[in-house]
Amino acid sequence: MTNNHLTKRTATTDIGQVPPQVLDMEEAVLGALLIEKPALEQVIDILHPDYFYKPAHQEIYQAVLTLFASNEPVDLLTVAQQLRKTEKLEMVGGPRYLMKLTNLVNSAANIEYHARVITEQAFKRYLIEMAYQIRKEAFEDSADVFELIDRHTRNILELSATGTRSRPVKGADIAYRLLKDLEEEMKNPQRIQHQSVFSGFFDLDWITGGLEATTLTIIAARPAMGKSAFALNLVLNAAQMFEKAAAFFSLEMSKEDVVYRLLSMLSGINTKAIKKRQLNNEQAKKLREAETTLNGLDIYVDSTPAITITELTAKLRRLVFSQNIKLVVIDYLQLMRVSEKPGSNREQEVAQITRSLKQLAGELSIPVIALSQINRSVESRSGDKRPQLSDLRESGELEQSADIVGFLYRAEYYGIMEDSVGQSTQGITELILAKHRDGETGTILLQFEPRFQRFQNLHENTFPKRLSNPALDGFTQNPDQDEKEGGEGDEGDHDPLELFTS
Repeated sequence: MTNNHLTKRTATTDIGQVPPQVLDMEEAVLGALLIEKPALEQVIDILHPDYFYKPAHQEIYQAVLTLFASNEPVDLLTVAQQLRKTEKLEMVGGPRYLMKLTNLVNSAANIEYHARVITEQAFKRYLIEMAYQIRKEAFEDSADVFELIDRHTRNILELSATGTRSRPVKGADIAYRLLKDLEEEMKNPQRIQHQSVFSGFFDLDWITGGLEATTLTIIAARPAMGKSAFALNLVLNAAQMFEKAAAFFSLEMSKEDVVYRLLSMLSGINTKAIKKRQLNNEQAKKLREAETTLNGLDIYVDSTPAITITELTAKLRRLVFSQNIKLVVIDYLQLMRVSEKPGSNREQEVAQITRSLKQLAGELSIPVIALSQINRSVESRSGDKRPQLSDLRESGELEQSADIVGFLYRAEYYGIMEDSVGQSTQGITELILAKHRDGETGTILLQFEPRFQRFQNLHENTFPKRLSNPALDGFTQNPDQDEKEGGEGDEGDHDPLELFTS
């Protein structure tokens, strides 16, 4: 990491104190590097030239790195020659100062410890400078407070991530830790629930193992396929079935419309009837029960139109830290903006938003689901018009950054009322997993009730295996068919609830 986002001033004059530094350790580290070539390998992934407080020390360490990168020997003479080539030798104190450094140490025994102390002092200086910049910018009348918070939060998080950089680890050590975790999870399946957010759709959860932290999932479809309804079902299932706090950012619907849909899903009452107040006493009672249920769920709704990625990031960080949010859904990606000013190239803007969402998922360690439109050209395609990855709208970055890409497809919308083996497509929605970075792809069948904006498993508490859905072979199995065939020990024999309960 460099301190490019900071100015070179040290804030000394503002606080009346010398900035944190350890010049004696800086000298010891440089002296060790000049007398022992292997010493650099111990500190090269810890120290950056800017971490040295004294400018002369920064130049000497940079010369060492340049020689190392060129596979040249590193010693007193070669470093002096490299500094002479860059016209920095006299600036650092000449050959005499380099000689002094080598006389200060006898070996590189403690070089790694010294390097870490130097790094810590550098980070303290960066924090002092950040605090100065925040104070200065906060006094400016034109400052956008949310942009200010987001930018400096990113800087602090970047600093934290740099300070905890991992070093190469022996593969066998990683394998030991992974197998130990696996054994614990086999003894206590309930533990898995805390590591992933399940959708409540058994086939989807069986294939993916749940929505994992740090992942970005794109759910794309043409209008009228039920994107928003599906996304809200994911949020509702996570909160109701698995007690996970979830956030739904709607850039298209108002907060009230989102809640109307949630009430409809919970009560089984048509959304239009709720909006028009056309309810009988029994329905009014069910609606009140639905409201009571919703009151007990940790679901948070935001409907800021044309929200920028900066605003979303700031809001989501607050929700994660204050409400322990475990899942976020954005409806939908193409309505977001990079900034308040319209971008000159919409494709580049969508690409930047997508990368930012992926980074946000990693930073907050939660799964992020973003809905997306697909190209209109799919409508003019001959055949069944099933979407594919090339149909993703406006940016190939969607496919590149996403860990999972799923398409929603309803054959009946196009007047196709039977599938290839003659089974009815009425009320059936296909969730087509076209990309799955860590697993299988395939097609999952769901039951959709448009009146209630509700998606359900095709057969409750079972894994259906349909001839028209060969992509799920091996993942799903009809238990009745297993019993007839006398099969046992197959993966399909598992009760789907085993994924969620011990």
